[in-house]
Amino acid sequence: MKVPFLDLSLQHRALREPALAALTATYDATRFCLGKDVEEFEANFAKTLGYPRVLAMNSGTSPLHVACMIAGFGPGDEVITAPFTFISSAWGINYVGATPVFADIEPGTYNLDPEKVEAAITPRTKGIIVVHLFGQPARMDELIAIARKHGLYVIEDCAQAIGASYKGKPVGLMGDVGTFSFYPTKNLGGCGEGGAFVAKDEGVHIKARHIRVHGSDRRYYHDIVGGNFRMDGFQGALLNVKLPYLAGWTARRQAIAARYLAGITLAEVQLPEQPAYGRSVFHQFTIRHPRRDMLREHLTRAEVGTDLIYPVPLHLQKCYAGLGYGIGSFPVSELTANTCVSLPIFPELTDGQVDHVIAAVNSF
Repeated sequence: MKVPFLDLSLQHRALREPALAALTATYDATRFCLGKDVEEFEANFAKTLGYPRVLAMNSGTSPLHVACMIAGFGPGDEVITAPFTFISSAWGINYVGATPVFADIEPGTYNLDPEKVEAAITPRTKGIIVVHLFGQPARMDELIAIARKHGLYVIEDCAQAIGASYKGKPVGLMGDVGTFSFYPTKNLGGCGEGGAFVAKDEGVHIKARHIRVHGSDRRYYHDIVGGNFRMDGFQGALLNVKLPYLAGWTARRQAIAARYLAGITLAEVQLPEQPAYGRSVFHQFTIRHPRRDMLREHLTRAEVGTDLIYPVPLHLQKCYAGLGYGIGSFPVSELTANTCVSLPIFPELTDGQVDHVIAAVNSF
């Protein structure tokens, strides 16, 4: 039995008719930049997931950039984030001229270790970007307490955690602002790039809205320095088609994860931890094994698709060589990068395919 790591065509084939109808309506009405489709998606996303207000943007990186602008980070400032994540989590820091400072992760959740965050704080530290990696919420009570103690701005990177919650509260509402991604592979993926920005404070929301459109609230009048972070109408239309299915897709991901957690018994495998404080949406199901490469080769022979997410931590990326980190700086992140492998987990997988993956892992 062949099990792909991910097959987006299954979801898109099932939604082809309503998706093309939505695109046609947007095309005929020439609603190409923001407009009715995007406004409806913002309202629907907020209502569906429990946010007071939402701004749709043109990628998952853009709201991180906007959040760093609103936080007031700049040259000479340091902002702490995790080294085991996608690089967009750190880009916003660089875009405003501040310096990324990394703190190591917990071995079981792959999220920031609060103790390591506090140890990384200096007089120049101005904020923390908390990543809810692979759909698992981070330890927000401890991280928020540290931030408040030191007067730090908290940005929640929820790119992989749409629908996740911490102690019953949606991710993105515990820090100062939250950011999301609708990249096609995400749990709610567009047919192209897309992202969202959420803020508890209406004033912050208004400022972000201005930044999104060239620092303007009225055409040709620019009150602040902004950018072009607008979502296009086609993405808004497509995401409106997909959003009603998100709850079902999430439940299926959670069911697949439960099947993996109960069924994988291979010695030396570390399964992802599921702390009681958080509800994971399992963007990825990532395991660790000391002979990861051999395990992956074994799974390939069994026709099971896998991926390495992420094989090189941020502090060891060439672009950050100037920060002065090296091998051994963040041992948990490095061990995770060297031993982790992600298994197939997308809603269209059948129970038979999931059982085949389990059997293939256990037979290693």
